[in-house]
Amino acid sequence: LPGYRIRLGSSTDKKDTGRLHVDFAQARDDLYEWECKQRMLAREERHRRRLAEERFRPPSPPPVVHYSDHECSVVAEKLKDDTKFSEAIQTLLTWIERGEVNRRTANNFYSMIQSANSHIRRLVNEKAAHEKEMEEAKEKFKLALSGILVQFEQIVAVYHSASKQKAWDHFTKAQRKNISVWCKQAEEIRNIHNDELMGIRREEEMEMSDEEIEDPSEMKETEESALVSQVEALKEENDSLRWQLDAYRNEVELLKQEQGKASRDEDTTKEQQMKLLQQALQGMQKHLLKVQEEYKKREAELEKVKEDKLKIETLLENLKEQESSTSRVCACSQEKECPVEKTLSNSPVKSEREVLLVGIISTFLHVHPFGASIEYICSYLQRLDSKICTAEVEVLMTRLQNTFRQELSGVGASLEKRWKFCGFDGLKMT
Repeated sequence: LPGYRIRLGSSTDKKDTGRLHVDFAQARDDLYEWECKQRMLAREERHRRRLAEERFRPPSPPPVVHYSDHECSVVAEKLKDDTKFSEAIQTLLTWIERGEVNRRTANNFYSMIQSANSHIRRLVNEKAAHEKEMEEAKEKFKLALSGILVQFEQIVAVYHSASKQKAWDHFTKAQRKNISVWCKQAEEIRNIHNDELMGIRREEEMEMSDEEIEDPSEMKETEESALVSQVEALKEENDSLRWQLDAYRNEVELLKQEQGKASRDEDTTKEQQMKLLQQALQGMQKHLLKVQEEYKKREAELEKVKEDKLKIETLLENLKEQESSTSRVCACSQEKECPVEKTLSNSPVKSEREVLLVGIISTFLHVHPFGASIEYICSYLQRLDSKICTAEVEVLMTRLQNTFRQELSGVGASLEKRWKFCGFDGLKMT
């Protein structure tokens, strides 16, 4: 409306005409009321947002109770319960950090720590059970994958048999195209599954190779079983190649029979097919010869492994007999005090048993040029004779200063005593 002209009636007098002017007045009361309402809405929004944040915030942990004899017995019982162990171990940790351990409560805390330590065995057993379940699941998955792979091989074999000349000529062009596409897709999926299965087997072989196999007879048995499996696989491959060779020969015979009946125009195609089949036959024969050579080689290796196993068994039996005879000789020499001991009475080595120990320790330390601890040496000797004690070996090596030398290595907590063989240098000194 501002700026419009207005006229009263039909009068044209100046007092009856003019221009409109609108003054925008500001209502202070309404403005204050509106501002109060806006602040109230803002307060409500902040309150609603704070409630939403508190609802999604994780709850605060309950406060840890103060130590008392009653609470200590309650926590000790909870430590023995698998379902309440986490809560109880947190309470125990808080009490120890607060400094609740003193002379009066030390026994109670020791019993609770002992209960926590016994929980480790349950955790180890639980982990072993889960690992067993995982291995069973892996084995189940591998078996299922092998079954799927066998079915893929059968499907691919169907495609290959359909692609042969006898059946291929009866399909239309579109059908041949579809069969070729399906065959290619099936082969790709089969190769993917085969690679996955081979990867799983490779991982299992790597895990088996990481494990330390101490017994040589067990190593020979595993090698023998592997060679036997390889020989069986070569046998199967040899049989399959023979069957394929017979199939090729039958096809060649059929083509020869059809060649005499066919016309001259077909003779050229038949001759080409004959040449191709003869080339394939020659290739198959070469491959069969290679497989037979490999089979013979594997059989020779298997025989060699069996001979080595027999030799190792005889050597082990001889070593056991020698050990038993030496132990009997040592026992007799100790009981009867034979002249050998009289000759050794003046030397640092008192008996033939100590001579044997010196020889075995020298041989052991000779292959450890950087030295070995007394515990390591005794663990090796105790595998030969469980009656050997650490003090006896250490006293013997201390007496023979020209043969064995003790050195210190490391600093502080990592300080370690190592024994070394110095017989080559000690020979010059004596």
